[in-house]
Amino acid sequence: MLFTDRADAGRRLAEALRHLEQEEPVVLGLPRGGVPVAYQVARALHAPLDVIVVRKLGVPYHRELGFGAIGEGGVRILSEDIIRRGRVARDDVAAVQRTEEAELARQAGRFRAGRERLPLTGRTAIVVDDGIATGATAAAACQVVRAQGADRVVLAVPVAPPDAAARLRTAADEFVCLSTPYAFSAVGEWYEDFSQTSDDEVVALLARAAADTAPRTPAAAGRRTAAGRGAVGTEEVRIAAGRVRLAGDLTRTVPGGPVVMFAHGSGSSRHSPRNRAVAAELNRAGLGTLLFDLLTPAEEANRANVFDIETLARRLADATRWLRDREPGPIGYFGASTGAAAALRAAAYPDADVGAVVSRGGRPDLAGRSLLGSVQAPTLLIVGGADTLVLDLNRQAQSALTCENRLEIVPGATHLFEEPGALDQVSALATDWFTRHFRMQPA
Repeated sequence: MLFTDRADAGRRLAEALRHLEQEEPVVLGLPRGGVPVAYQVARALHAPLDVIVVRKLGVPYHRELGFGAIGEGGVRILSEDIIRRGRVARDDVAAVQRTEEAELARQAGRFRAGRERLPLTGRTAIVVDDGIATGATAAAACQVVRAQGADRVVLAVPVAPPDAAARLRTAADEFVCLSTPYAFSAVGEWYEDFSQTSDDEVVALLARAAADTAPRTPAAAGRRTAAGRGAVGTEEVRIAAGRVRLAGDLTRTVPGGPVVMFAHGSGSSRHSPRNRAVAAELNRAGLGTLLFDLLTPAEEANRANVFDIETLARRLADATRWLRDREPGPIGYFGASTGAAAALRAAAYPDADVGAVVSRGGRPDLAGRSLLGSVQAPTLLIVGGADTLVLDLNRQAQSALTCENRLEIVPGATHLFEEPGALDQVSALATDWFTRHFRMQPA
């Protein structure tokens, strides 16, 4: 069985777990790659999502050999047999544990962004990963989850080698695996796209899941400001754009509120971790978001399509009309890389009626100098200070804009804003630009 990507694997895995929906489970993703899979499972089962952060305790002179594992809440699991046979001194056990506890706390804090760990006492916990190699981490996670109070533990993965699958059947109350191929050498070979999952993607998915499953009560609704806070819900949509239908994720915050449409570039899709991180911040500010693919999977295979700005812009315009038929509020564009060129070109169309545009590390120059002069929507260009070539291109493009515009430079940031805090600055700048031009009260 071959999976398109982790989202595809998660959707398929969710179908095999439907029987657990009535148990009101908690879904736990192993970071990092297990979280995109777990997100789809939690979404399908209408269950809360969290991470299960586990740190292996390795023998000091042979780190790959684990003598135990630790989890949040002070959970510690030790193999006295390995400690004895490996002649690991008690001082070494304590030293390794202190080091791993610090890293565990750092990871958990980073991933949850201030939210509390979900309680597991008396619950069914579904531990999810994107695949199994040896199974050691997954087995340790099951032990940790049980020690945290879970009444029933289910381990679910898309793919695993037969020998590891056989061992893991005893690690949990139930083991669900979609495929156990005999010709197994690595998890990644069973995915068409097995690109690395970043911390930012984990943070964004957890934030989105938390917003989706937040309690909806009249009292809570009354405490919202005019801008709102958090997401009302996210739904998968199919958008008619010319002769194709494009997959997307539409998140609403308040009925009739503004929605920001994301135009991805350079071959990235609606699953872009950077754009999802920005979208999560916009949702927290009360803005709806629509992340969708401008190209079909078959079209993405031809890299030339990524630079067909006119086609991308027309599809964005078609998607805007589709959205306007469903959402009465103002619409904004957030474009990244070549997607920014498509956003500005679409904003230049006579019937665009776009409230604001933000470009992140974009190529506005590719929209065409003559068309840039026709853009009426207030436009914010955000560029990394270390992204010198793109910075020069943005300065040239800015000189062609006649609308209200601003160029913001994030000091020291490169093209993908991977430096610590860089993407947070992008999110803050974009949120301020959209809320100000949509005349929203701060959340």
